[in-house]
Amino acid sequence: MPGTTSSPSSVSRQPSVYSGRSVFHHASTFSLETFSNRDFIVKDFVETLSESAVPPNRRSGPANQANAFDPKPFIRTFEHALSRMAELSGDLEHRENELSAAVRRAEAQHASTLQSADQRLEQIRQSFNGLDVSWKGENLDSVNSVVKIGQRLEELDRQRTRAEDARFLIQCWMEVSQRGELFLLEDLRRQGGGDGKVRCASLARQLIKISQSLDPESWKQVNGPSKQVNGVNGAHGTGNHRPRRHDTRELLEKFSETLEKDLLRSFDEFYRKENFDGMQDCARVLYDFNGGASVIGAFVNQHQFFIDRSQLITEELGGDTEAWERLADPDAEPPGIEPSLQSLIDEVKIVVQEESSIIKRAFPYAEQVMVKFLQRIFQQSIQQKLETVLEKANTISSLAFLRSLQAARSALSALIDDLKMHGLTESPEPISPQITLVLDQQFDDLFVPYFAGSSYIEREKRNLEELYSSLLFKFTIFHSRRRKAPTTFMKSLAKSGSEMLASARDAYVERLDSSDLAPAQKAMLLRVAGLKDAENAKAQTEIEVSDEDGILSTANAKRMLKWLAEAIGRGLELNGGNETAKDVFALHQILITNMGEIYLETALDAANDVAASQESVTKNEPDLSYIPTLNPAITIMHLLSTFIHTVLLPLAAPNISIRKTMSRSTTQTLDSLESKVNNIMQHSIDVILNWTSKLLSAQKKTDFRPRDDITSGANYLEFLQTPTCQSVYNFLSRLHPLFLTAITPGQNLTSFFLELALGFRGLLFQHFQKFQVNAAGGIMVTKDLT
Repeated sequence: MPGTTSSPSSVSRQPSVYSGRSVFHHASTFSLETFSNRDFIVKDFVETLSESAVPPNRRSGPANQANAFDPKPFIRTFEHALSRMAELSGDLEHRENELSAAVRRAEAQHASTLQSADQRLEQIRQSFNGLDVSWKGENLDSVNSVVKIGQRLEELDRQRTRAEDARFLIQCWMEVSQRGELFLLEDLRRQGGGDGKVRCASLARQLIKISQSLDPESWKQVNGPSKQVNGVNGAHGTGNHRPRRHDTRELLEKFSETLEKDLLRSFDEFYRKENFDGMQDCARVLYDFNGGASVIGAFVNQHQFFIDRSQLITEELGGDTEAWERLADPDAEPPGIEPSLQSLIDEVKIVVQEESSIIKRAFPYAEQVMVKFLQRIFQQSIQQKLETVLEKANTISSLAFLRSLQAARSALSALIDDLKMHGLTESPEPISPQITLVLDQQFDDLFVPYFAGSSYIEREKRNLEELYSSLLFKFTIFHSRRRKAPTTFMKSLAKSGSEMLASARDAYVERLDSSDLAPAQKAMLLRVAGLKDAENAKAQTEIEVSDEDGILSTANAKRMLKWLAEAIGRGLELNGGNETAKDVFALHQILITNMGEIYLETALDAANDVAASQESVTKNEPDLSYIPTLNPAITIMHLLSTFIHTVLLPLAAPNISIRKTMSRSTTQTLDSLESKVNNIMQHSIDVILNWTSKLLSAQKKTDFRPRDDITSGANYLEFLQTPTCQSVYNFLSRLHPLFLTAITPGQNLTSFFLELALGFRGLLFQHFQKFQVNAAGGIMVTKDLT
């Protein structure tokens, strides 16, 4: 670094900078480079200028330093430096202006470059953000990142493949359109293997689309190339020398057909060899070729299950004859599903579960194949067998049909549940929603013909009406023969038939005579009615009926309720839903009509008629044999009321209107029946009191005034009880057990006996007021009263 005082050595460091001459001294010269030098220091520069201003002879010794200071050299030197610096300043300003202009141009270009770079950076940032969001959304780790990169590479490879296919496609189109050949596709089909066939199918499909677009005339032809107009073989082709046009449609369709047959044949061979990889290749090719319709059809139609079943489907149903008879017997437990149908269901379950694993391994679109396979099984095998079984059951009886329908639906429902539980192509995972929907749809379609509209409930009603008519046939015949003037109860039961009885009887006979009634059902109805053949049913006057046929039977009432309960349970299982209340209402009406009106009211009316007729009996003791009918009548009424309130009304609860109608109808029927029972009881009390009054009227005036010779005799004690008292006692003693069996002990029986006792007491008061009593007769009166 330079010191504070100048020295010759300091000037010698820059000899090239300060050169030149003046009049008195050589002043230092400098340029812009002097100031741009990295070693430039202002202090050194000023010292250099100052040293150059002093001549050397004045810097030789200390003596010279004592001389007076001369400022002129310094002034000239610094003036010269200032002039030079002014020149340099001008040059610098000029250069600065030039550089500023250059900078502005560079900045403008740089700004444009930055804008482009910003746009590209923003695109990159957006792509990166999208990728980052995708990664975060899918929670991908580093392994998944590698997978994404691999997928991207695969996409690039597919793009390259598409480009190659496009080039190859153009070559194939040129070949087929110009030369009428398909050598390139044929070579690819024969030598390409599985992947080559996939590509071949795709190219063939695309060539067909190109042909439709570029060669529409081939697709307008009806009968082939002979219909060409301007071709070589055309009718007008001789006048035009256009190049021959090949029928691209025919060539491509023939090639497609050949390719499809080849693939189907290969698929079948792979299937027999259990080569699932080969099957999958062929299936994938055919799917790309025509949506897989041909291979799915071949797989399903040629399945051994359908081949074997097609040979068995025409066979008649065998089975045990006893099982069919039990199926038609309303009092027997149903034997269950028909054996051949059960065998088919079991086989379907095994085949579907086994084939689902094969389909999963053999088809890339396994779910679509599984759907077709299930549709074929249900629509062909199961539906045909179900129709055969139900047709057979319908020839047996209506009840056999309904029971078979119930058993079949239950078994098929269990099959559907088992298949869903297995998972099929998704096993061991839960079954897919699409296959679930197909299974449910196929199950519903099987039974649509049997539940459409009101067909099912009409079958149930017809079956119950037939059974009830058969069960009550002899009952209605017996009561239709009641005479108008009966003398005993059993004769009174043959009095006169009401219109309801006549119509029910006639309808039953017409039904038996109907041609559409199956022989087995006719035999069953005759057995329920207790008849041997239909001719006896037609000849009503020849039907033998006994007294038991005209009285009520609790066992028959229970059978009627059992049949109805079975029908209701079957209806809830088969046809449950929004129509349940209406169906229950229809069955309720049948029950009210048959059990309430035809059965109970008819018997109670007969008993009431007899009871009313016995009130005027004066010669013989009244016939009270109708009294025992009250016990089964009251029991059946209780059963009817309990069944309706426990079973029918709760089922109709969702529909308030129907429930109110049923409740009102039930109340009216029961009130009517109870009123008839009360009338019978009242008539019975009147009959008893009338006859008791008749017996009391036989009392002699002297019975309570015996003669002295009689009272003094040895046999006096034998005459203490009068004969009239004995006859009344005997009459009432016979009635007591009769009413005990007719009326269940309880409030009703107590009320009846109380009413009878009050009436009897009144008769006794009136009776004893008519007689005079002596001392001995008083003893007899006490004996009569006790």
